Amino acid sequence: MDAILPVLLFVVIAAAVSVGLVVFAELVGPKRHGAVKEMPYESGMDPIHDTRRRFDVRFHLVAITFLVFDVELLFLYPWAVASRSAAGIDAAVADGFVSSRGLVFMAAMVFTAFVIVGFAYDWKKGVFRWR
Repeated sequence: MDAILPVLLFVVIAAAVSVGLVVFAELVGPKRHGAVKEMPYESGMDPIHDTRRRFDVRFHLVAITFLVFDVELLFLYPWAVASRSAAGIDAAVADGFVSSRGLVFMAAMVFTAFVIVGFAYDWKKGVFRWR
């Protein structure tokens, strides 16, 4: 029971703070209601037209570009951290995951080159230009 008590106390306090903040916001917060506040929001477009109206694809292009750079960071960050010390990549070499440190570096550079080519393609297509 002594081991569970701190966890139980943490859960009770977290729940109390969460409920308290929601109740406090309801009591103190502004209560302005109107047609604009009640209107659903869909990707920055006013929902007053026909639902079969053409949707601007630029939102999707920017989102996909963001995901590409986010995934690049996700792949390159562990490599960068492991390459800060000789033991990081050497441990992978010793375990047989890769054949040499140069191969790891070249794989990271090829991946970065692919991302740079994608960025140049997006730039040329005008994805980053808001009209």
